[in-house]
Amino acid sequence: MDEKRKAFYEKLDTQLAEWSLQIDRLKVMGASAEAKFTSDCGKTLEALQHRHAEALGKLAELKAAGDEAWDGLVAGLEKILAEGTAAYHAVVSNKK
Repeated sequence: MDEKRKAFYEKLDTQLAEWSLQIDRLKVMGASAEAKFTSDCGKTLEALQHRHAEALGKLAELKAAGDEAWDGLVAGLEKILAEGTAAYHAVVSNKK
């Protein structure tokens, strides 16, 4: 495996682990918050869980893909990562 792919897999592993922690945090926050935040938190939690599953699926595709498909799959995964991270930070910043 070349260094570019290895670095990307490490980045993705780190991000997916962080998402697992974020999902757990949202569950706790939603359980102990007022109704408006709980609704927002629940929507974000669902979206984050969906994005997490989607990222895992894309990761499997990426590992099976040849060089031709690599760039397109990486771009798709980076978009999923950015959207999920932005959604989490948006709901957490609204809680403060």
